[in-house]
Amino acid sequence: MSRRPEPDRGVARPDTLMALFWAFTWLALQGFGGVVAVVQRELVDKKCWLSREQFIEDWAVAQVLPGPNVVNLSLMIGDRYFGWRGGLVALAGMLTFPLLIVLLLAGLFAGVSDMPQVQGALRGMSAVAAGMITATGLKMLPALKKNVIALPWCWALAALTFVAIAWLRVPLIWVLAVLGGGSGLWAYRRLSALQQSESKP
Repeated sequence: MSRRPEPDRGVARPDTLMALFWAFTWLALQGFGGVVAVVQRELVDKKCWLSREQFIEDWAVAQVLPGPNVVNLSLMIGDRYFGWRGGLVALAGMLTFPLLIVLLLAGLFAGVSDMPQVQGALRGMSAVAAGMITATGLKMLPALKKNVIALPWCWALAALTFVAIAWLRVPLIWVLAVLGGGSGLWAYRRLSALQQSESKP
C-alpha cells in the first residue's frame, strides 16, 4: 500500500478534522466569484498548510481533473493530512454552507433577476472576480523560478496558453491536452534527467 506524501518541513498542518472542516467552510464562504484567490491567501499565506510551490502543483492537478477545481483541491488536501476521511471532511466543509446559501439566494433571486439594478450588480461582481484571479496569478509567478522548466520557457507557455484561450478561443480541453500534457511530459523528462545525473558517482 503506497504512503501519502508527507508535508514539507516548515509547512503547518491542520490539527483535527474539525479544524479542516471549518477552514474549508470559511474558505468557501469567502469565495464568491474568485475562489482561487481566497484559496491561495488562506491555505498558503495565512494557515501555511501548503508552500507556494505545493499550491501551484496541486492546483495544476486540480485543474486537469474533471470537476470543479477547488473541490478537487479540497479532496487532495484533506487526503494528504487525514486520508480518505480528511478528503470527505474537506469536501463537506467546501459544499455544505455554500449549498444552503445558494438555495436560499436562488429563491430570492427568482423574483428580481430581470431588474436592471440586479443585472448591473452581477456585472460589477464579475469584474471584481476577474481582478482577484489576475492578482492571484501574479502572486504565484515567483514560484516559477524554482520550476524544473527554465523560467523563459514558463513565460512562453503562459503566453501561449493566454493567446490560445483569450484570443483564439481554443476549447480548454485541447489547451490542457496539448500545452498542459506537453509541458507535463517535458517536466517529467527533465526531472528524470536530473535524478539520473545526481545518482551518478
